[in-house]
Parts: sequence; structure tokens; C-alpha cells
Amino acid sequence: MTKKQTYLLALLSAFLMWLAWPPHIWLAPILLVGLVPLFIALENIINQKQPKTGKKVFLTAGLTFLVWNTASIYWVYNAISAFNQGFVGAIVAFLVSLIPYGLGALLMTFAFWLYYRLKSKVNHILAYLGLISFYISMEYLHESWELAFPWMTLGNGFAGMHQLAQWYEYTGIYGGSLWILLSNILAFEAYKAIKMGSIVKVKLTASWILLIALPIGFSLYTYFKYEEKSVPINVVTVQPNIDPYERYGNISATDQISTLIKLSDSVAQVNTEYFLWPETAIPRYANEETIRTNPDYLQAQQFLNKYKNGTLITGIESVRFYEDKKTVSAKVYPIGGFYDNYNSAIQIENSAQVSFYHKSKLVPGAEKLPFPAVFSFIAPVFDKLGGSVSGWGWQENPAVFYSQSGVGVAPVICYESIYGSWVGQSVKDGAQFIAIITNDGWWGNTSGKDQHLLYAKLRAIESRRWVVRSANTGISGFINQRGDVVKQSKWWTRDALKQDINLNDEITTYVNNGDYLAKIFAVIGILLALIIPYKKWIKK
Repeated sequence: MTKKQTYLLALLSAFLMWLAWPPHIWLAPILLVGLVPLFIALENIINQKQPKTGKKVFLTAGLTFLVWNTASIYWVYNAISAFNQGFVGAIVAFLVSLIPYGLGALLMTFAFWLYYRLKSKVNHILAYLGLISFYISMEYLHESWELAFPWMTLGNGFAGMHQLAQWYEYTGIYGGSLWILLSNILAFEAYKAIKMGSIVKVKLTASWILLIALPIGFSLYTYFKYEEKSVPINVVTVQPNIDPYERYGNISATDQISTLIKLSDSVAQVNTEYFLWPETAIPRYANEETIRTNPDYLQAQQFLNKYKNGTLITGIESVRFYEDKKTVSAKVYPIGGFYDNYNSAIQIENSAQVSFYHKSKLVPGAEKLPFPAVFSFIAPVFDKLGGSVSGWGWQENPAVFYSQSGVGVAPVICYESIYGSWVGQSVKDGAQFIAIITNDGWWGNTSGKDQHLLYAKLRAIESRRWVVRSANTGISGFINQRGDVVKQSKWWTRDALKQDINLNDEITTYVNNGDYLAKIFAVIGILLALIIPYKKWIKK
């Protein structure tokens, strides 16, 4: 096999993985064989036993993952550039923000390179266990550290065909990653056996078919048999469709809130219990200590007077002031002291009770300087970039909002909705449905907004909770406990939707245990990786 053929196989894998990735809804099963061309290319490189084999393996796998990632999340640049002002600021922030996104492809490549190194030390079964462990470990790392961007975790690929992922309530998305990797490995081994006329070709092919058929059969059975318990409440979600580039200048905060109120009133019922407004729907910074006298808060609370049991959850930009530097993210206030500004969710009721939640999973580079304690010395550079680059504070743990009637809600702000275990913790702490507030307008009319909506379906399945989504200029709607999008708005359309949703108190296996699969494979991956230097030392 020539070098050109090897690279063509790598590009074929990238194309197949992109073709199967959301928002290409009905092509998700291609993920189960999408990496086979890459396996063929790598096997050929390894068998040739030429100099610099490791480098060739790395570059070939890197080509697949770089092209696949770039084609699937090209829209990231829109989100990055939206937060910056000036040519120099845009260039610096673009380079810094690309680190977590480019690292995703690099970590995937590193997993395959480790597999190659391990393959020369152990039998092929242990080597494949190593590949699965290394890959899922890299995915978990990219969800857990300061440079996190778990958008391209393999298990997310079935967000488009959620009917095949009903068993995520037991495993979360890492169960999907395991399934995809196992399927590709078995498909590759079956391909080799058929090509060589091996006696095990029938056994391998049958095993691969069973590996595909059993999870799909179980998932479809669960999907069609699942029934929600009837515990209804009426919820209204609003999409004001205010241009994110105009909302801070051309439209006053009062007018923006008036628009939200009119939209809410247009569909609300007397018994509506919840209203959901999008991320930063209240745009003016509000001091959390004096919120009850804030004119925007008073305008929103006055709106609730018409709804006896009404509760409003909305995005707001809030501020806290300190005498001392109490947090890593706190900045010096010009007239003395320190302050944090937050991308927050606030719950407003027909009472004096007010609850705040501060967005915790901040976008690396665009919203938060990675490893702030370590790189605090360069923070002044980012302060001059404009927008909100590294400007937000955050809280350490997820939250639950409780209404006067005792209903628990998980407030989730934008990017946080791709973290299954984070959302799951709120559910475990008492949330009976999930409220996602977002502003996907920064991404433009790209696949980013569609992927973001589809990923929310997986949160519904993992937790068996309704998801209510309010997007400023994205896609708002309702997702039931099976992951079906029951109702949704159109892109770039001002709208308000209402729906009776069912509350749920039951805790799924995944919510109860979190990302246990990823943690198990991380431990196995570390142990298997240690074999590589150990064998080398023994040989010496």
C-alpha cells in the first residue's frame, strides 16, 4: 500500500465520521464502521516495519481526527470572534481559544499512538483493550480539565438518532463511545479474516452483528415501551430573537424585557407554573445584594403578578463585590475592593425569595482563562481584548432551583448542557426537570446550534427528565423523557411556546453513578500504559 493510499484511507474515515455526526440525523450508524479505513491504514503502516513507524502512525491518525473535528465544529470560530474587539485582540483570543478545540483531535491521535506502542508489547486482545481505555481516558480528560471541550466525545454521535441510545440512562455517553470503538474493532477484525479466508471469519462476523443488534434491539424496545408518569405542569419558553450584536447598544434593557413579557403573555395560561427566558435575557449588570430594588428585577416580578403560581427562570448578568480578593476570578474594582461578574441564572417568584446560579462550565479562552491560578500574570492581556474574555466568575457545584410549590429545576446555562455528569448531579440533588438557557446566535446559522439542541436529547435520556430550552437566537423547545423533541421554534424567529411537561423523581443508574465507565477505563488505561516503559526496561 502506497503512502497516498494510506492517507486516502485516513481521509475516508474522517469523511465517514463527519457524515455520521450530528446534525446528519439518520446516518449515525455509520459511526459503527467509520474508523475501519483508519485501522486498515494503520495496520499497513505497522506491518511494513519501516523506520519512524510511530511518527507515521501519529500523522495518519492525526489526519483523520483533525479533518473530522474541523469539519464538524468549524463554527467554533464564529463563537470565538464574537467575544473580541480589534484585530490584535481577535487574533490573540482566536489562538488561545483554539487550544482546547485542537487538543481534542490531538488527544484522539495520542490514544491511537499509545495503542501502537502497546501493540508491540502485548497480545492483540490486550492491545485493543488498551486502545479503548486510552481513547475513553482521553475523552474523559477533555471533559474534566481546564481546557475542556467534550463536544466531540464519540457517544454524542447518537444524539441525532436517540432512539438507538436509550440505554444511556445506564451508561451515559461513554457507553456510546465504548460501543462505537468495539464495533469498529470487531468490524476490522472481521474484514481481515474475510480477506485472508480465515476460519474465524464467520465467528467474527456473527459477533460483530450481535454487538450491533443487541444494543439497538434493547434500545428500541425501551424507547417504545417507555411511559412517563403523569405529573404535569405547564411551562412557557420564550425566544426573543434579539440580535446579539445589537442587544447591548441599540435596544434598551427595558424594551428587551418588555418584549419577553409580551411573548410570555401571548401563550401563557392562568395555571402556568414556569416561564423560561434565555441566557443574559436581562442584560444590565445587577448587584446581587441589591437585586430586590433593581428596576429590571421589579419589571420581571410585576409581570408574574398575573400568574399566582408563576415562577420565572431567566439569564442575567450579575455582580458580587468583596473587600478582599475572595476568588481566583475576582478583579480589582476601580474605586476600591474587588468584584466578580457572572453569567447567571436567576429564579424570580411572587415573593421576596430570589435564587442565583452562576455558570460554572465556562468556555475555555472565550469565557475563562484556562488554569487561572497559574496564568494569572497574563490576565491583564485578556482584560484588554473586549467582550467577556476571561471575564466571568463561576461557582464550583451545580445547583437546583426550588419553587414555592416545591418543584426542583436544574438551571443549565448554554455550554454546560454537554456535560452529562454535571447536569446529572443537579438531578440527583432533586431536580425534576432541566431548564437550559442559551444564546446560540453567536454561532450564526451553522450546525453548531443544531448540535447543541440535539445533545440536549441525551441529557433527557440519561436522567429521564424533560428538558425545556430557551434560546435567544438559537432553537427553543421541549424534549420529553425519551429524548423526543416534542415542540421547537425555528432559527432566527421570535416565538413563545407552551407545553405541559411531566415531572420525574426517579433516579437512573447513570445519574446515581455518574461517569463510572470513564473512570474505570481511565484506571485501566494508566495500568496498560505503564506496560510500555516496563517492557522496555525489562528488555534492557
